Amino acid sequence: MTADSPIECDLTVIGTGISGLAAAAFAAGRELSTVLVGGSGEIIFASGLLDLLAVHPLERGQLWQNPWRGIDALVRDNPAHPYGRLTTRDIRRALEEFLLFLHDAQLPYCRRPEANVDLITSAGTVKRTYGVPHSMWNGIRALKEKQRTLIVDIEKFKGFSARQIAAMLADRWPQLRSARIAFPDAATRGDLYAEHMASSLSLAPNRRHLAAAIEPHLKDTEVVALPAILGLYQTHEIISDLERLLGLPVFEIPTMPPSVPGLRLKEAFERGLRAQGVVYLSNQQVLRAEPLPSGGFELAVESAVDRKRVTSRGVILATGRFLGGGLKADRKRIRETLFDLPVSQPGDRRLWHRTDLLDPRGHLINQAGIEIDDRFRPLAEGGLPAAETLFAAGSILAHQDWMRAKCGSGLAIATAYGAVQAFLASHG
Repeated sequence: MTADSPIECDLTVIGTGISGLAAAAFAAGRELSTVLVGGSGEIIFASGLLDLLAVHPLERGQLWQNPWRGIDALVRDNPAHPYGRLTTRDIRRALEEFLLFLHDAQLPYCRRPEANVDLITSAGTVKRTYGVPHSMWNGIRALKEKQRTLIVDIEKFKGFSARQIAAMLADRWPQLRSARIAFPDAATRGDLYAEHMASSLSLAPNRRHLAAAIEPHLKDTEVVALPAILGLYQTHEIISDLERLLGLPVFEIPTMPPSVPGLRLKEAFERGLRAQGVVYLSNQQVLRAEPLPSGGFELAVESAVDRKRVTSRGVILATGRFLGGGLKADRKRIRETLFDLPVSQPGDRRLWHRTDLLDPRGHLINQAGIEIDDRFRPLAEGGLPAAETLFAAGSILAHQDWMRAKCGSGLAIATAYGAVQAFLASHG
């Protein structure tokens, strides 16, 4: 396709993190012709966990067992938070629809609808989250009931130490033990990588060899934990096979990024979105976005091999913050990179960071972002919408510190839902 052959659509979503992928899924589910544009690497850094809200207020580090009550408290204290643009009912609907999309794409998630859950991480800490991949769910019960659990790690696989995890959690979970094994068919290799091991375990003989290597270490074990390497596409089948071979429940522990759970999300979205007719321009960048006299936008999109034009009735900006390229900082200010939208930020760069790196109030730069109105439209100078059919979603929005509040996925999914609903309302 050349620049002389434009793509026409109802809605273009810019960005391929959780918010962009969710927005494309919500739009396609409403029979909007949708184009999704962005890189392919952001989502592989995801842990696979879906945080809704775990911490508020941040300065006290208060943990919430019920995330919905936490959201109510957050919005009361900070009405400008993006969650404040939505009703609780809308946030619930967004999560239900998102999880149904993943289920239909053969990537089921588990949760307790009214409660957060705790699970262990590869750093030997306990993380509070909301939605958990099916492959990790047995670990929730194992931690809660302090079951006799064997954590297995793999020789030549860096960044995951079963011994370290067991030592870090010894006081909280004394029934943890660790073992190290050689991965099947790894004798002639250098370092091992999660993606390669996940692919290898699609073969039944390798699963049998893995189970045989684990079996001598079982003793009085009730549950077996492994790093998140149990397949890219057939995880349920692989775990079921290992459980049959070992005679015990098995669960995964999320690993450091880039991670297999992130790759699973990427693959599930690619399958599901293309099945719904979304035009997915992966590994491509929007160079320019020009408003059209009749409304909407014309976008210039470039890949390594060609350029395209996309004409769209509306645009959802879901480019993320600094890592995703949605925001960029120079020596004086933070700017939005595509539409040059105003960015809410401290007036002096010296105020971006507090003196103490671990200040419980957090750093003000982490709440920088673009302002929106109640219809998710970015605001220009003067407080008016920058354009009638330009919307924004995800971490690029101001007045939130998603990482410390542990609300990143919920924020991304809920605001993507809000932006799509706002686009629909604007077109009657």
